Amino acid sequence: MLARSGQPPENLDGWAFEMKWDGMRAVAAAAEGICQLYSRNRKQVTGSFPEIASAVVAAAGDHSVTLDGEIVAPEGSRGAPSFSRLQRRMHVRAPSAQLIRDVPVLYMIFDLLALDGNATTVVPYLQRRELLARLDLAHPPIQLSPYWTDIDPEALSTAAAENGLEGLVAKRLDSTYQPGERTRNWIKMPFRKTTEAVIAGWLPGNGPFAKTFGSLLLGAYDSAGRLVPIGSVGTGWTLAERRSLRARLDELARPDTPFDAELPRALAMAAHWVEPDLVADIEYREATPEGLRHPSWRGLRIDKPPAEIKTPGLGRSAQKST
Repeated sequence: MLARSGQPPENLDGWAFEMKWDGMRAVAAAAEGICQLYSRNRKQVTGSFPEIASAVVAAAGDHSVTLDGEIVAPEGSRGAPSFSRLQRRMHVRAPSAQLIRDVPVLYMIFDLLALDGNATTVVPYLQRRELLARLDLAHPPIQLSPYWTDIDPEALSTAAAENGLEGLVAKRLDSTYQPGERTRNWIKMPFRKTTEAVIAGWLPGNGPFAKTFGSLLLGAYDSAGRLVPIGSVGTGWTLAERRSLRARLDELARPDTPFDAELPRALAMAAHWVEPDLVADIEYREATPEGLRHPSWRGLRIDKPPAEIKTPGLGRSAQKST
């Protein structure tokens, strides 16, 4: 179940508020001593986070459970989730014991989809949260994401922002869980603007970046299902990260543009195109018809398929040239 962007409801009766965690959404399915972790696009990620799988099995005990939550990597004295830090774990299929110690993660559980073979998706939100509390799952590295039903969202927003968190999510107390649906029963309120984007190509770099790339060309799918440009990003990597990403781009090289819209000739001539298979997480200041303003790289996402990435209100309507 997905949330729509929006403002807090005017009438707070019948709503709960949770923190919005800056990490990777994951469903955990545990039964008979085995736990499998799945990303939003149904990829198995159990091997990347073995300590979470083990902890869910131990906490569930004799119960079989299907949980929904967010995997986060705390950083700094406040322990605020860091998506860039999580990158060190997201892309490693079998982390070493040293990496697990160096980059500890938490699984913040906020929903229950099934219990002992019975689906709980038809049960109202508040009942699902009560069932979660009774299961006593909160044993590190898994925790229950807290929720509040009697608090001013502005005060909660202030506290969340002061602690480096990403935002809030409002959820109707009587809402059922609708898998795959983006509904107004869940409203997300991020503090900063982020978006996902499909990597369509790259432009050469200069100086220390001559052997990697200067910037990445970004796209997203408009309402007609066309891949259209939404700008480019050229900051946010270390040199080592640039080298690693360039190697992946080379593996996806293609001779022609994947965009379904025409680009300026000079840009098209300079670009190196790639298959639109990689999804980037981008922070930006403003979305305009010309593209994202002041974008910065946050990392690659393995939990979202490219076809799901939609334009943040700025897709161009130009048809692809022939």
